[in-house]
Amino acid sequence: MEKEKYITRAEECMFHVYNRFPVVFDHGEGVYLYDTDGKKYLDFGSGIGVMALGYGNKAYQDALKEQVDKLTHTSNLYYHLPMIEAAEKMTKISGMDKIFFTNSGAEAIEGAIKVAKKYAFKRDGHAGHEIIAMQHSFHGRTVGALSATGTDHYREPFYPLMGGVKFANFNDLKSVEDAMDEKTCAILMEPIQGEGGIYPADASFIEGVRKLCDQHDILLIFDEIQCGMGRSGRLFAYQKYGVKPDILTSAKALGCGVPVGAFLVTNRVAENSLEPGDHGTTYGGNPLVCAAVSKVCDLMEEMKLPEHVEKTTAYLEKSLDELTERYDFVLGHRGMGFMQGLLLDTKLPVGQVVSKGLEHGLVVLSAGGNVLRLLPPLVVGEEEIDLMKTTLEEIFDAIEV
Repeated sequence: MEKEKYITRAEECMFHVYNRFPVVFDHGEGVYLYDTDGKKYLDFGSGIGVMALGYGNKAYQDALKEQVDKLTHTSNLYYHLPMIEAAEKMTKISGMDKIFFTNSGAEAIEGAIKVAKKYAFKRDGHAGHEIIAMQHSFHGRTVGALSATGTDHYREPFYPLMGGVKFANFNDLKSVEDAMDEKTCAILMEPIQGEGGIYPADASFIEGVRKLCDQHDILLIFDEIQCGMGRSGRLFAYQKYGVKPDILTSAKALGCGVPVGAFLVTNRVAENSLEPGDHGTTYGGNPLVCAAVSKVCDLMEEMKLPEHVEKTTAYLEKSLDELTERYDFVLGHRGMGFMQGLLLDTKLPVGQVVSKGLEHGLVVLSAGGNVLRLLPPLVVGEEEIDLMKTTLEEIFDAIEV
């Protein structure tokens, strides 16, 4: 087996900031991954929600290969066709008006924060505005995004962080009202909290926050980096609630494997916030990643992936219900679409299940609160859901709790 040699080589030269699992993946096909020893894994993690199309989609790969042969970088001093096409498609499917492409989800959050602050600066003629974010949220690892992440253990080693952030309780409208004052310029939330434990927002909460924002000229920012691009059963989760944000962030499945993110805004926000010189990026929105975004938008529609997720969710949830009924240590499940969390009793650490999953050829993830996180590629069907359930049953039957 070459795996141990590869891992040793990696640890000799790579900064150890990830506790990686002892697997060296080599290639993927459909909804399966293969390691360097030839072992096959059913993927219910999709690279933390990135690989929405699965692996080896020919139309997607051909679009990237074609662009590589043309042009991969120009900088944002110039226009190029892939960016124009990707921008047109993303504004159309999102219902937003303007887009700025970034390199990552964290950078999309950073940009969204700057937009909100500049909007308030232009409105009020001074700086010093604040943002309300949610407890147990996760928005990224950069200093600004981390400052708005409502989980202490991510934040504490890096104090002092960016000031001007208050935290309210998710799905608790009164706590949002209590946090608001004349300095509040934006409310930032995930419509479905991911890292925090797979918590969908209550419709009344989202509607209430939207109303508060409208009453006080506060911008509503939805972080759809994980829950967007078809995962909820709609292209964007906010569309299921019928509540439109002022700023929307996207990444992960936006590029289905290439590093790209974006923040999108309404015309009102675009006309009253960032101006030339306020923000920028060298690589963001380069021709290669925009060719990927453009093709992903096409394939989402051609393959009817949101519709497939919406249709298949009931079957996935039925399988999770059956696991809950069969095992005392499975306490239930929650989520939306193909973003589901299986709640485990703390006497069965979720990390143990994730590790056993790899041994049994199943890739699954964890989330806060001892939750087994399921983020399969959006192309999985009932056959793969059955295999996921059977494999978890094998793992649960073998574990002594």
